[in-house]
Amino acid sequence: MEQWELIAREMIRDLVASYAHFADTGRFDELANLFTEDGVLKGGDEPEARGREGIRSFLKGTNSSLAASTKQALIRHHVSNLLISVREPALAEGSSYFFVVTERGPDHWGRYRDTYACVEGRWQFRYRRARMDGYAPTSWVAERRTRAPG
Repeated sequence: MEQWELIAREMIRDLVASYAHFADTGRFDELANLFTEDGVLKGGDEPEARGREGIRSFLKGTNSSLAASTKQALIRHHVSNLLISVREPALAEGSSYFFVVTERGPDHWGRYRDTYACVEGRWQFRYRRARMDGYAPTSWVAERRTRAPG
């Protein structure tokens, strides 16, 4: 493995950790800036959020839902088993698992599938897909799913 690939891997690990920290603290402008200008965030069955402004809007709506459903809008994303495949100096793919906790306890869990691009020396998400594998029956996500139209 060459030095540039080791550096890329570390920068991508930092990117993935930053996403979780910014999401958990409601820092959506900073989170949206982790994506390329035309980046895409796809969460579950929701339509894709395209571009930084679309991503900001999607995340602010999610935060409002959490605040309305809990006494304290506390959420913590735990990300593990990050597997990174650097395809070339400016392109990589990754996958990882997530486990989310709210004030109610374990909430939901699943997988991220990512495409990363290095733009002007900075690794960013080009595409992030969050796929939920399950959720607790008394969780915030369970409550959202029962209120969803359709």
